[in-house]
Amino acid sequence: MLRRFAAASRSGAKLVAPLGCLVSRQKHTLPDLPYDYGALEPHINAEIMQLHHSKHHATYVNNLNVAEEKYKEALAKGDVTTQVSLQPALKFNGGGHINHTIFWTNLSPNGGGEPKGELMEAIKRDFGSFANFKEKLTAVSVGVQGSGWGWLGYNKEQGRLQIAACANQDPLQGTTGLIPLLGIDVWEHAYYLQYKNVRPDYLKAIWNVINWENVSSRYATCKK
Repeated sequence: MLRRFAAASRSGAKLVAPLGCLVSRQKHTLPDLPYDYGALEPHINAEIMQLHHSKHHATYVNNLNVAEEKYKEALAKGDVTTQVSLQPALKFNGGGHINHTIFWTNLSPNGGGEPKGELMEAIKRDFGSFANFKEKLTAVSVGVQGSGWGWLGYNKEQGRLQIAACANQDPLQGTTGLIPLLGIDVWEHAYYLQYKNVRPDYLKAIWNVINWENVSSRYATCKK
């Protein structure tokens, strides 16, 4: 499931599937983490990771399944009003599932440092330097009002990297058209138990566990 959602986010799939696709779909499931809950310490503690993954992400998955089941029933009945009314739930919970599935793979206990190869060259081309890029993505993420995400995305039409922020669980590609490469969750549930309300401290720490191999792989894939 993790691979399926990562592939969908890279390939330009829409958040809400074409109408006929919901009839024979399989239920979404919570992907396993590729590391232990405590593996990202001291930067993100085990309690946060366990709650974030097993409670928050699991809730998005469960609610997405419920919303899709209701949508399937409304579709079978030709109930357009209900189909329309379910769009916010599909967007919020589907976005939460997509975003977190990307987020877990963007992190690694062996992460940190700087990217290499084509991704680093692209960062220097589009932002001037890695330091400038890091400063801009951090500033955008700090500046998210309330809950949301900071993103590094790829603009396929323009062939360049872009930084963007999305509110709540709005998925980057479904909202902006950018292909997601690196997402930083700035909902308080991602950091409050460790960093309280000091979001900048959390953002300073998370750079130590960014999985640049994963980000680079996403960049290489979306350029094909």
